Amino acid sequence: MLTHIQIRDFAIIDAVELELGNGLTVLTGETGAGKSILVDALLVAAGGRAGAEVVRHGTERAEVSATFGVEGNSAALDWLNEQAIEHDGECVLRRVVGSDGRSRGYVNGQSMSVQSLRQLGETLLDVHGQMEYQSLMRRAAQRDLLDRNGDYDPLVRAVTEQWRTMNSLRQERDEAAASAKDRDARLEMLRYHLTELNALDLKAGEIDELAAESVRLSQRGKLAEGARNIVQLLRETEDVSAEQSVSRALTIARTLGDLDPQFTPIARLIDESLIALREGVESVERYESSLDADPGRQEWVEQRLAAIETLARKHRVEPAALIATQAELTEELERLEKLEASLESIEARLKEAARRFQSACTKLSTARKAAAKDLSERVSALMQTLGMPGGKFQVQITALAPEDATQYGADDIEFLVSANPGQPPRPLAKVASGGELSRISLAIQVAAAQTETLPCLVFDEVDAGVGGGVAEIVGRQLRTLGDRTQVLCVTHLPQVASQAHGHVRVSKLTDGKTTRTSLHPLTMSERVEEIARMLGGVDITDRARAHAAEMLQVTATPARPAGRAKRKSR
Repeated sequence: MLTHIQIRDFAIIDAVELELGNGLTVLTGETGAGKSILVDALLVAAGGRAGAEVVRHGTERAEVSATFGVEGNSAALDWLNEQAIEHDGECVLRRVVGSDGRSRGYVNGQSMSVQSLRQLGETLLDVHGQMEYQSLMRRAAQRDLLDRNGDYDPLVRAVTEQWRTMNSLRQERDEAAASAKDRDARLEMLRYHLTELNALDLKAGEIDELAAESVRLSQRGKLAEGARNIVQLLRETEDVSAEQSVSRALTIARTLGDLDPQFTPIARLIDESLIALREGVESVERYESSLDADPGRQEWVEQRLAAIETLARKHRVEPAALIATQAELTEELERLEKLEASLESIEARLKEAARRFQSACTKLSTARKAAAKDLSERVSALMQTLGMPGGKFQVQITALAPEDATQYGADDIEFLVSANPGQPPRPLAKVASGGELSRISLAIQVAAAQTETLPCLVFDEVDAGVGGGVAEIVGRQLRTLGDRTQVLCVTHLPQVASQAHGHVRVSKLTDGKTTRTSLHPLTMSERVEEIARMLGGVDITDRARAHAAEMLQVTATPARPAGRAKRKSR
């Protein structure tokens, strides 16, 4: 539950903080005092939208901190554990909004994105506003409300998962069908291209080898002449060849080595050079011979390179990429040849997925009908106490055609209402009376809140448009909720305020230059004065005080403050 809220420089609030207890706590005060601003600040702390407009005029930033006890709140505890945030049973949500509109969020001092803050906030509190009925006009909101109140979350998730599987298979089937549309023509072209590429039989690295060989063959005459010159210089010189000179030098070095050992390593070096010289000459001779081995080789190499270049241009790739192109076309050919069997497989899987989806939808529809009956009965019962005797609320569920089912199931859900006996139920969106619509919305919200497990429920003037005995019933309903969970309610009705377990007065103070909001938890005697003000207006009479005391006595509200509040020093 919400245990503490601290606000600084938010709208017309300069600096306040409030400690809250369990049960129903009401916030009252004059119109414009800032009661709803407190709710807005709480929403901002929980990840709601916020811009520069929330920053108090003349200040650099607004700051809101809300502390929640999370013991027993499994959803909040799971979220905190997933984020590896230490909590010790307590969770502090903090939001800072700058005058430039930028904001930062924190959870227990750890920086968090606003989206993450919102995810956690959804596990901690739920806010029902006086304009809540506007969202209830939408079919999607009606479906969501029914599903939130039904104990069948696994069924909702199963329908969504099966729909995604089925939709994915449909896309796969459509893509395969599109490929099959011109399959025969594509197969013929692929086979033709692959016949050419397979005939070419290009090997990895072959292009570089052929290019080098082409250069070598085109310069065959020059290369042969140079090779002949080398052989002649090293071995075939008429006078003395290089090989003969080195051989003679080796003989002399070996003879001198017998006389002086220092010539022994010299003789070894000369011997090694002679061996290398002979190997070099033999290599040149072999190279010279290879140049004349196949006179038609040059023509073949040039034709081979031309064929590679032609196919590369045909496929609009670099010559070296032809091998990869061949592999891609081969893979596509195999896929297309198997396409017919693949389509049959996809269709079979899609049929099975559709069967599972329909089965999940049927189970969800059954659960929804049971939840709809329960919600209809509870809202209808509440309507009898809210000034609409004979009124009836009905959750209508209509089955959709299989092809119209979505990730939300195969149900069309609509809230129908008959505010007066004898009138047929009509769609909630067509209820004309604003007062009736407000009360029906309140009945739906109270009935929904009775099944929700959120530890903190906030009602922001949802009692607008009601009064008298109906207002007292509203107060009783909210108090009943407060007996099982924490409820924070902004109200202007004394009948509601008198039912609260705790009471906070919101006041707007001004010194002529600045305006600020203050919070003050009320004692029992102060509650009498506040409710008397709400009953009697500006001039509070003894009769109004007596009436207020009687209202509080009837509800047997414990004489305890809602909490502590103080204005922080600047």
